[in-house]
Parts: sequence; structure tokens; C-alpha cells
Amino acid sequence: MKNVFYIILIFISFIDFNAFAQEKAIKGYRIEGDYVVFTFDKRDYTEATDEKNQKRLEFDDFNIESVVVAGNFNSWSRDRWKMTKVNTNIYELRKKIDDFTDDFNWEFKFVINNSIWAEPNESASNITLAKDGDKNYYTYNFKMYNAYPSKNGNAKFKLKGFPNAKKVIVAGSFNKWDEQLFQMKKTDNGWELRLQLKPNIYEYRFIVDGNWIEDPENSKKVPNEFGEYNSLIDISARVEFFLKGFKNAEKVILAGSFNNWSEDSYKMTKVKQGWFFSTVLQSGKHHYKFIVDGEWKVDPSNPVKEFDGHGNINSVKMVR
Repeated sequence: MKNVFYIILIFISFIDFNAFAQEKAIKGYRIEGDYVVFTFDKRDYTEATDEKNQKRLEFDDFNIESVVVAGNFNSWSRDRWKMTKVNTNIYELRKKIDDFTDDFNWEFKFVINNSIWAEPNESASNITLAKDGDKNYYTYNFKMYNAYPSKNGNAKFKLKGFPNAKKVIVAGSFNKWDEQLFQMKKTDNGWELRLQLKPNIYEYRFIVDGNWIEDPENSKKVPNEFGEYNSLIDISARVEFFLKGFKNAEKVILAGSFNNWSEDSYKMTKVKQGWFFSTVLQSGKHHYKFIVDGEWKVDPSNPVKEFDGHGNINSVKMVR
């Protein structure tokens, strides 16, 4: 397949689309827990393209010996991501979500026998059109955000009331304000959805049957460009602090901007290699030091340090 596929920019999200109604089906992959499952079903195709001569082939014209996933996540390799045959029609390949890091736009296709490109048809909603002369080519696509629905997600969105609403969406800075992706589920008291988000401060709003509203139960908000308000959610994360050595110390305290530099509240635990403490912190920058038997020390294993404006140097912990 020609380099035409390298220049396509896509916008679909990493979510469990089986949970939401779509006008057109999502094809080529699904999300199962912590995995992306790429799925090739030969019944979804009628045409293919021979890479050597660019000739269009009917799907009945050749035998399928192998299928691989090729995309901009693996440099369009024709042989690296080999799929496993599940039954007569279906091949699958599982990849951990962690293999796809940060927000990014991806595109992919399936390659048969390492040289024949299966051509998706327009029946799928996650299809992008590319042109090469007078020929049309199509690729599957998905967009990975640092947000996806999860039963055990760390962010719970709730909207009370609106029993007569047909559809409620939560949209925010975590999914580039997409108006369709994160559809909320109706409950006895209103609407709910859990998302898994990376630590950060996010803005969000609800869309009730097309009407945008702020979260009426959340007092934290900021003005937006439309003269209204966006609600705020701050996702915290568990952070571990470790001070190596000092085995003869009697007491070590963790003090920082997150506990008002308290000299007694965060007592560290002595472990085999040093001293340990775990706590939950909000996203952002945190200054800290260790107090070893009354003596203040920066973290010797952390090269990131800053002045605090009062002549002191502190270690810095970033939570993102």
C-alpha cells in the first residue's frame, strides 16, 4: 500500500463501543478490559488490493494463509503483528492498552498473506478515505485519549434528574469535547458514567439531548468562552516516596506543600532499604523534603529541585 496512509489524521476514541449505540458499527477492533482486540472478519470485505501491482482483487480470488495488523503504530509492517485464526472467518490479535501511550491518532488496515491489503467498506463508522489518483482507499482508525469508560474508573460523573431525556453525554477536556463518545447510563436517580482518567485537572459539561449544561452539583467551575461555566474535576493519584539509607535514623518525616510542611503528620515507615511513605496527591507540582531526626534534607535520588522564593531549595514531585 502506498504512503498515502501515513498522512491521514483521525479522530475516534479508545472506549468500549459495544456499550453505546452507533448509527454505523465500529469495525476492526474492540476493547476488552485492559486490551485492544484487533479483529479481522473476512465476511466484512469484498475487495482487496495487491501491493505489488495495485490491482484490485475480489475476496474470492485468493486463499487466506495469514493476516497481520499494519498501522502507523508499527510503521505499517506487513509481518510483525500476526493475528491468530479463531475460526473459519475471524482472526484476532490482542495488545495491551499500555502499548499505546498518550493521546494520539492511529490508523490501520489488515494485510493478507503479507502483501494483499483488505479494503474496508463504508459501512463502518471509523473509516477514513484517502485518494491516490482516481482510486479511493479506506483505513480503519481509532483515537486514543487518556480517558475511557471503566466499571472501576477513578472518575464518577453523575447528573441527577432528567428522567425524560433520551441521551446524556459527558464531554470535556479529557476527550477534546467530543459530543458523542461518552454516553451516560440512565439510573433510577438520573444518569451516571465512570471514566478512567490520568491525574490532572479537567473541565467538563453534560449534554442533555443536545443542550450543554454545567454540573449543577459541582461548585468548582471556571468561565468559558460562551459566557457560561465549565465544571472542574481534579483527579488525584497515589504517590510513593522513598528515602534510601539512613538505617540508624530514629525518625524520618515527609514534609511538603501537600501537608503544609507539617513536621509530624507524615511519619515514614522504616523498610529494608530505607524509609517509605505513600499518600494520595492532586495533580500538579509538589515541593517536599525529608526530616531525618530533625534535620531537613532534599531527596538525594531526585534531581529535580526548585527554590521556594524564601531562600530554600526543595525537591519537586510532579503528579500527572
